[in-house]
Amino acid sequence: MKATRSVVIGLVSVAAALAAGHLVAGLISPLASPFLAVGNTAIDLTPHPVKDFAIRTFGENDKLVLLGGMAVVLAGLGVVAGLLSRRSPWPGTVLAGALGLLGVAAVLARPTSTTWAVVAPLASLVAGVLAFRWLWSREKPAEEPGRRRFLASTAAIAAGAGVAALGGQWLAGRVDVEASRRAITLRPRVKAPEIPFDADFVREGTPPFMTPLDKFYRVDTALSIPRLRAEDWRLRVHGMVDNEMVLTYDDLLRRPLEEKTITLVCVSNEVGGPYISTANFIGVSLPDLLRDAGVRPGADQLATRSVDGWTCGTPVESIMAPGSNAMLAIGMNGEPLPLERGFPVRMVVPGLYGYVSATKWLVDMELTTFDAFDPYWVQRTWAKKAPVKTMSRIDRPKSFERVPAGKFVAAGIAWAQHTGIDRVEVRVDGGPWQETTLSTEVNVDTWRMWRIELDLKEGNHTVECRATDRKGYTQTDQRAAPIPDGATGWHSMVFTSVAGS
Repeated sequence: MKATRSVVIGLVSVAAALAAGHLVAGLISPLASPFLAVGNTAIDLTPHPVKDFAIRTFGENDKLVLLGGMAVVLAGLGVVAGLLSRRSPWPGTVLAGALGLLGVAAVLARPTSTTWAVVAPLASLVAGVLAFRWLWSREKPAEEPGRRRFLASTAAIAAGAGVAALGGQWLAGRVDVEASRRAITLRPRVKAPEIPFDADFVREGTPPFMTPLDKFYRVDTALSIPRLRAEDWRLRVHGMVDNEMVLTYDDLLRRPLEEKTITLVCVSNEVGGPYISTANFIGVSLPDLLRDAGVRPGADQLATRSVDGWTCGTPVESIMAPGSNAMLAIGMNGEPLPLERGFPVRMVVPGLYGYVSATKWLVDMELTTFDAFDPYWVQRTWAKKAPVKTMSRIDRPKSFERVPAGKFVAAGIAWAQHTGIDRVEVRVDGGPWQETTLSTEVNVDTWRMWRIELDLKEGNHTVECRATDRKGYTQTDQRAAPIPDGATGWHSMVFTSVAGS
């Protein structure tokens, strides 16, 4: 058999296997797709230094890079299967079967898998093996009719794979979540105060105080955004409580809705990183809900679960503390949560990094203890408790930017949730610290902007910043990586001042 035709057989068989699994998963559950299951398992098993590198390098495109890399690897394996089977179909058959079994194992390993979920990877296994064997049997290069038969068979399977893949995608999206979302009207009894005009220095380089929804950072483990309608949503509250509850979305709407301006920050944020945003969240009081459930003595952790199986653990004392502003959020910036931000319901607990406080697509809350349960990231050696650290960032100048010599305004942001920022200082080229001008504070659970006018000589410069909170703590200059409980260190920028405007 010619090498080219062997490669075609391998590639088309891989496509048939993936498409069959995707089609069946569309009928059962999108999360049963073997391609996505393998991807999610890869995320779970990847060492956190590699995850940090992916987030740092690819940002919010890290999942697309993973899926693209998986596609390349599978295509490569298809090529290998074809080349190994030029004389006999058995090497390719064994490799196709092994890949199918890998998909079965990945689906079974998912925390939300049901008994029926295994049908999707089994369909993938069968389709891949049958396609490979059939195409191999149709390839007879010495006969002109055989060549035509082979081309027709290959085209038919490739076309069938395309139709199956599109069908699976359509079935996965048949639940009209956007219609459910559009039907919701949110009327908070308590609205967030108006943002003062001087809450930011956006004209001088800071971000706008309120982050538009399409610019709000996203860091999570979901390869495929869960699609759950509000009318189908249920939240079970159980564990160490006096009154177990199952809440519907309408139950939340009947509770007093409040709107609060809150800044969220991800623990993956490097010093000076972009994973921090601010929005008006609309929701119900989480402390009030837990009081209704009756938290029993000794319960020190609220274990929460997403519909896709991701788990989170939040200190009960942080939720129940006076002024915690912890909530079950159902809206952002005046509208229901976008799908990628956690629709229908997510958790928001200011003052804690997201991996211990911000479960999206929330469906389960269990009152338990830190000794009894380790959530997703704690199982991977991250800290059990992770309060947000006092930090600051330079937004202007940018790294290696060329700016005019003379008078120049540097600007940035700082945050110290639950405490508030007292001052931000800047120094140039290791000189004396200079106090900046702070924007008007909105509340202690949000970021605060700063600006300072510098007098710069021509040449290369390094500017650094540090923040001090209202408890008197000044952020340390000692650099620490984001894991296990948040980055530390002063942010700095190297830039050049040049003559002229």
